[in-house]
Amino acid sequence: MISVIIPTLDEERALPATLDALLGQAGIFEVIVVDGGSGDRTREIVTDHSKRDSRIRLLESGRSRARQMNAGARDAAGKWLIFLHADTLLPAGALERIESQPHTVHAGCFHHRFSGSGRMLRVLSWFHNHRFFLTKVIYGDQGLFIRQRLFDALGGFPDRQMEDIAFGLKIRRTTRPVMVPETVITDSRKFEQMGPWRALAHAVWLLVRFRFDADIDGDTFFDEYR
Repeated sequence: MISVIIPTLDEERALPATLDALLGQAGIFEVIVVDGGSGDRTREIVTDHSKRDSRIRLLESGRSRARQMNAGARDAAGKWLIFLHADTLLPAGALERIESQPHTVHAGCFHHRFSGSGRMLRVLSWFHNHRFFLTKVIYGDQGLFIRQRLFDALGGFPDRQMEDIAFGLKIRRTTRPVMVPETVITDSRKFEQMGPWRALAHAVWLLVRFRFDADIDGDTFFDEYR
């Protein structure tokens, strides 16, 4: 059993394609969508999908990606957990790839690219993947997968801004994560709305502040660009 956990907040536009891509996967799995209080049709979409496929379940949690993902993990039955953003599509064969990992692999992620054909988006995707090879830190939109026993041992995601990076650092201190060749595709519309160059500059600025433990509370960039 693999448990796919998706935190949502007002994701009615992106979520249907994400769920449809999941339901085309082979293997034994469940999908746990944890909603943080959406004001749009997100929960209705999940409910409609769950009526057609019992592998999909809807949970509700306090608003916070970390709290939502931790709530999904507590309710999960899988030995592997995958944390997937609502606007990110898993490729065919993704779950089979995870199932085939040797016992020495305890965590990993997928090759990543943004949707769209703009040159800057291709550059960002290239940078994103090579950053992982240099740092071994998994970001949230790369489709983090981790054995449940390791997730529990690490105490789950810290309830803070940029929780994925903070958790990725904890993983790196414990084991050597891998990147598998299959590619997840993240919807680039939110990045393009701000402008790729401006969005990249702002993201780098926040990462530098995170690195030096500066206060970034109140900055919603990584909440909105999920």
